[in-house]
Amino acid sequence: MDRTAQLTAPALDREIAYDPPSTRTTGPGFLHVRAAGVLADNWTGSSTVPSRSLYPHQWSWDSAFIAIGLRHLSPLRAQTELETLLAAQWADGRIPHIVFNPSVPLDAYFPSPDFWRSSTAGRAAGAPRTVQTSGIVQPPVHALAAWLVHLADPGLSRARGFLATVHPRLAAWHRYLLHRRDLGGGGLASVVHPWEQGMDNSPCWDAPLARVAPAPARSFQRADLDHGAAEDRPTDLDYGRYVRLATDYRDAEYTDRQREFAVEDPAFNALLIASEHALARIAQELGATGTARHARAERLTAALVDRLWDPEREIFLCRDLRGGGLIAERGVSGLIPLILPELPREIAAALVRTLSGPHFGTGTHLVPSYDLLGEAFDPHRYWRGPAWANTGWLLERGLREHGERERADALGEAVVRTAEATGFAEYVDPYTGEACGATGFSWTAALALDLHHRLHVPHDERRKRQEPDKS
Repeated sequence: MDRTAQLTAPALDREIAYDPPSTRTTGPGFLHVRAAGVLADNWTGSSTVPSRSLYPHQWSWDSAFIAIGLRHLSPLRAQTELETLLAAQWADGRIPHIVFNPSVPLDAYFPSPDFWRSSTAGRAAGAPRTVQTSGIVQPPVHALAAWLVHLADPGLSRARGFLATVHPRLAAWHRYLLHRRDLGGGGLASVVHPWEQGMDNSPCWDAPLARVAPAPARSFQRADLDHGAAEDRPTDLDYGRYVRLATDYRDAEYTDRQREFAVEDPAFNALLIASEHALARIAQELGATGTARHARAERLTAALVDRLWDPEREIFLCRDLRGGGLIAERGVSGLIPLILPELPREIAAALVRTLSGPHFGTGTHLVPSYDLLGEAFDPHRYWRGPAWANTGWLLERGLREHGERERADALGEAVVRTAEATGFAEYVDPYTGEACGATGFSWTAALALDLHHRLHVPHDERRKRQEPDKS
């Protein structure tokens, strides 16, 4: 039996598959089989690569999103995905954004392990000695993923002690962000590199990046252009700035202080808040109250509104800590706080208007990553306009959280339909749905699978799995 069949065949043990395989070549059942095929092809034995060619290692927030989809195919594999990532955590609590596979050649991806030098440059911060990682982080969606994975099969989770294993690591991760990364002193976590926020090439970073002198072009060799069109990828100038920031952080032994690039981002912090709520639920499952974490999440929500909400633009903006103010660019990051349950009603309503209005919702198949009316909008260039499955998934949750069921259903269906039509593309033109970047992309497959279950698996079947509508 091949790996796809293992994931879609009726389960005989704890490798649970919730949907039976289908002989159809279209429709929800066939999507299940195709998505399972992508996740099987990208599985390494202990984790899932985002793309075999373009991203041949384990990425932090990718693995969290991948686990959310894998839970419908194999809860055990979803748990393993997160456990593998957390095993590479540093002693200071950070979860590195890449965990490198030692069997992959160094020239397959840049920056490679010999650039980051985690075991030496990161020694003071507690980088692991037995595995090579990067030294920066990515958005903290991991506790939310762990909670959803637990809900997929609570019996298996309890039998394996899954939550008891991951809880202290997730708590340390949040402590790192809330203390070491509160560079602005207002309670929010800051990112010190555009790669940390996940939306690497967003125009929201143009102003703070303009202060950064790029690394000389001869000092590095890009590997991404071997697998993607140059017009879809960051420019050489921006890439040189990324390399400079990473080099300086490495040479400072990954110490966290006010740096040349330091930004408070709404999506990064919204995911931290959502994961604080998830950690509270995990604590309750393990016998604690979770009250303190829910209270912290409420305080962080208030800080997010106080520091990053722009009432005139009706969107959250990034705050440039070096530049001293809000960055006047509308990115999809500013809509992601819609996932937060305690968001004031008037702000949630304003975000829905922005999501549906001319800046993000006019004439598009999916929500673009950047303002349709912005000067820097490009429907194909990495995070400067294209639509992504993970932001669509988050916004679908947010709409549903605030009672916008019809909009949530429409967005979810659009993500699933586009994912299947494009061969699970990394990202797409928001107007035409044309595929961009890699195909067979893991989080696209995983999140399309999760949305398929939300939209097409009957409510009573979800209840049997103790899975709430909002999961």
